[in-house]
Amino acid sequence: MSDSSVAAFAGVTGGMDPARWDALARDQFYSSVDWLRFCAGDRGITTGGLHLDVPGGTVGVPVTAVRSIGNPFYQWERILGEGGLPSPGQSGLLVGAHRGYQTNVLASPGISREQAAKELLAGVEDLAGELARAGDEGLMPAGASGGRDAVPAVAMFLSTPDVVALRAAGVQAMPVALQPDAWIPLPEEGGWDEWMRALPSKRRRDIVRRDRRNFLEVGYEVVHTTLGECYRQAARLLACTERRYGHDADVDDLAESIRIQSEALGDNARVLLLGRPGEEPVGYCLYYMWGETLYLRAAGFDYDRLAGAAEYFNLVYYIPVIIAAENGMRWLHAGIEAAEAKVLRGAELRPLWMLDLSRDSVLAGRDDDVRAYNTSVVAGWGESSPAVAKALVRDLWDPFC
Repeated sequence: MSDSSVAAFAGVTGGMDPARWDALARDQFYSSVDWLRFCAGDRGITTGGLHLDVPGGTVGVPVTAVRSIGNPFYQWERILGEGGLPSPGQSGLLVGAHRGYQTNVLASPGISREQAAKELLAGVEDLAGELARAGDEGLMPAGASGGRDAVPAVAMFLSTPDVVALRAAGVQAMPVALQPDAWIPLPEEGGWDEWMRALPSKRRRDIVRRDRRNFLEVGYEVVHTTLGECYRQAARLLACTERRYGHDADVDDLAESIRIQSEALGDNARVLLLGRPGEEPVGYCLYYMWGETLYLRAAGFDYDRLAGAAEYFNLVYYIPVIIAAENGMRWLHAGIEAAEAKVLRGAELRPLWMLDLSRDSVLAGRDDDVRAYNTSVVAGWGESSPAVAKALVRDLWDPFC
């Protein structure tokens, strides 16, 4: 399988025709060509695509050569260290993109998840070896392999079915719990009214009705546009949110990143701008519709100018639910963090896992330690809120807790 090697970094699809790659990715937005093009715009990160022709079609997965990474949710060394678990180091082969918090095993129709995992695992091992041999002449810093035959290969934000398939294919390490991933189911018919009826309690329905009533009474205007048309406004509003939560935020830096995203995603990068007629917006929400899912991506608000009318929940959840239902979507993907707010709007919480795919994984033989860590982390989420505890899809968490 040497053809897979560093050729995986010959463009974001590893040299595959973009239309073929998108056909392989199908409904997985965070594996799509345009999303990977956006990821490739980050300095110090090399985005690629590992793909293999196998009996029955093609299998693939995005891959990223990581020297170091700024996003703490992708820093496997930090996550493992804080959990008291051994780490393979901070650099190596990230299996998946470094943005989006979703990594999926991709396969042509008719190829089972188990077959795809087996083929991809062999391809990942070959690629990790090629990167180690290339050393500082290639995509890895000198010494990234630590003297081993291959650089570490770590998959981030995998689903439980993909983890199960990869372990069946030969992965020795136990997966490490990362984050609960929020998915809000949408009705096949009936739109907003049916979605409201499906909420699991009268209390939750009353909260939504109150939020909608207060919002509508203010007289806000919601403008539907694209990210390319408003990226500077989006950067200003996102900076407000970042600073509110104690993060450094340079508007010009954010504007450049958002501009790159708008160029890569084009009109698929859709935005709701919130404000009063004739005034600068007080909020924005960026979303994507792909396959049967509306993906919520980002939001920002000028908090000093809000009316206290549940602007966040309306712009980020309720209006997207209406849009998704009108467009025949079956899911609203709300992503990680702020789990309770999402659960109260009907979300279920699926697990996302880190899995060390390295043949000589430092986590091999540490199953009890990893399982204890997973159990503790998941218990903490459940204890944070009865609603969160009920929303955890236990069948997907329990195999590794």
